[in-house]
Amino acid sequence: MGKTVLRKDKTCLNCRYVVENRFCPNCGQENTDTRKTFHHLFIHFFEDLTHYENAFWKTIKNLIFKPATLTKEYLSGKRLSYLAPVRLYIFISFITFFLITVFPNEKSDLVKINETKPVTNPINDSLKTADKSKEKNLNAPTLSIKEKEAIKNNTENASDKVNFLNFGYKSVQELDSIQQHAPESEKLSKFSYLINRKFQEVKDKNKEELFEKFKESFIHNFSKVLFIYMPLFAFFLWIFHSKKRWYYFDHGIFTLHYFSFLLSLFLILFLLTKIFSFFGDSGSISFIVGVFNFVGISWMLYYFFPAHHRFYGETRLVSFIKSVFLFFINFIIIIIILTLFSIYTFINLH
Repeated sequence: MGKTVLRKDKTCLNCRYVVENRFCPNCGQENTDTRKTFHHLFIHFFEDLTHYENAFWKTIKNLIFKPATLTKEYLSGKRLSYLAPVRLYIFISFITFFLITVFPNEKSDLVKINETKPVTNPINDSLKTADKSKEKNLNAPTLSIKEKEAIKNNTENASDKVNFLNFGYKSVQELDSIQQHAPESEKLSKFSYLINRKFQEVKDKNKEELFEKFKESFIHNFSKVLFIYMPLFAFFLWIFHSKKRWYYFDHGIFTLHYFSFLLSLFLILFLLTKIFSFFGDSGSISFIVGVFNFVGISWMLYYFFPAHHRFYGETRLVSFIKSVFLFFINFIIIIIILTLFSIYTFINLH
């Protein structure tokens, strides 16, 4: 605070170093009176908050509309005017996943239809029809022996399909009983048993409730998966660029800013969708939301190419080729990771 009165004592209260000016040359602490009035505390808090807000909005503006600008500014040493990369990512990640869990989830039309109409299984209905047809046709005197055998085989095949789709078990208790008391040759492997048991639970219990639990668990842990994946993303950048010119640290800062951008734009689109939902479900509102989502997703997909070109300073052709390779490599790996993570989440549902 420039207007704060300096202490007459020139000895630093923090390190006992002699202070000739306002700040200690040894530790940097301001040599002012530690006893502050309420007015001073209020003004100091307001100025800190204003500085943080200015730095935050300036950071967000450059992050979304000026690819790679934040990374270049940070690595060049201009750091006080912007939020630190790690703090920025943690803050945006927390706000994003917090709001996703806080906002109420609207039921889809399919769920609403299922709540008002009885659920039917067309395969079971067709099997029942086949059973009735079998009983009727097998007793018909005009059928030959071959025709009766054909009807019987078709019915058995339909039954096998139902068993395959239902994983061959009537209930979780039946599956557990087989796994505990059946001969070793008839028991399932541990992984197969877990998968079959989870699918059987979906059949036996409320599917909507299980889906909500799955979504809640997935969202809760997805931020951790994303944070763990970032070092791998930076590693691929390190592989594709000069080891003498760029350190892994540089790629890490670029990665933090890029992932912060993805989360920020996702958060903006999410909030816009929720805000427009309050105005009803008319065709014009749906069109506006669709336009915003199209523009936002397009910018998400395109953003990496100019960011990569501007930060690494390579020719447009070389930068484009590397960007395409990096884009598809990371896309394939993230799909694999999300698939494995989905299976893990499904298995660990309670």
